[in-house]
Amino acid sequence: MPELILALELIGTAAFAVSGAVTGVRKGMDVFGVAILGLTTAVGGGVVRDLLLGNTPPVTFHEPVYALTALGVSLIVFLKPVRHFLLGNHRHTVMLLQLSDSLGLSLFTVSGVQVAYGLGHAESLFLLTFVGVVTGVGGGVLRDIMAGRTPYIFVKHVYASAALAGALLCAALWPVVGQTAAMLTGFGVVMIIRLLSAHYRWSLPHAEGEPPADKAL
Repeated sequence: MPELILALELIGTAAFAVSGAVTGVRKGMDVFGVAILGLTTAVGGGVVRDLLLGNTPPVTFHEPVYALTALGVSLIVFLKPVRHFLLGNHRHTVMLLQLSDSLGLSLFTVSGVQVAYGLGHAESLFLLTFVGVVTGVGGGVLRDIMAGRTPYIFVKHVYASAALAGALLCAALWPVVGQTAAMLTGFGVVMIIRLLSAHYRWSLPHAEGEPPADKAL
């Protein structure tokens, strides 16, 4: 099981790194900016999770395989042929972003629940769910802030809500069906909700934007 968890986390790390690096490429960042954005997206949620749980120093800093994976993937995305492909085909870029972001969100949401369980917090459904959501969405929030845009979770489709549903289901099922089945179920729920919401453009109700300053009164 530890090997399976490591494999899932590395897949999630790579997926989120792609999401961050592609955003950096589309923003016209240099190689350093693309690498840092990919790295932050990939490990940011895990760092926030570990700080919340008092698991310090965060895993990322004493197990460099996650950071190295994220940096390697980000540099591949920055390669000239890959950049030209991403910038030249908007439809493919959007599809890649949606798929990689959904995969990373799904994997890290259930990974967050698993880490909280491992640190002895099995008695608190709220904490397990909260940590799962934070782990899933944390890297994406940091990515969007660093890229100078409103965080994706606040404006695009069903995002944090998907992580909430998956984390809650994973945490609730864990003592009933066991770790593997609970994590697979939580992962599947997040992934299905995200992909369906992207395809059908499901969104939560939006507030109307503020009027211009001269018309606000």
